[in-house]
Amino acid sequence: MTAPDRTEPDRTAPDTTPDLTVDGTGLLCVQLLLRLRARIAHLPAGAVVHIHTTDPAAPLDLPAWCHLTGHKYLGPVPYPADDREVYALRLTSSPVPTRPDRPWHPTPD
Repeated sequence: MTAPDRTEPDRTAPDTTPDLTVDGTGLLCVQLLLRLRARIAHLPAGAVVHIHTTDPAAPLDLPAWCHLTGHKYLGPVPYPADDREVYALRLTSSPVPTRPDRPWHPTPD
């Protein structure tokens, strides 16, 4: 049996009501991920996070980062009154730690 591909949105998630919303408006990839990582540090496993972003690379970066860290990418979330893109993810119980200044690089053992 193969492991599920975490880069694809989980369209079977029954509830994507956010436990936390992160405003990443105006931030590009690294700044967005640094803010996201800091904001989710205190949340429990299973928490749902919505990320509001204007970064055009977010549809690629967020699933890739979730795949790296072990969080589950839930995909885009419709927000009809918002001109920013909104994406959701569900936190894992044991994320892969990344370097403090480089969210794309796992912490060396």
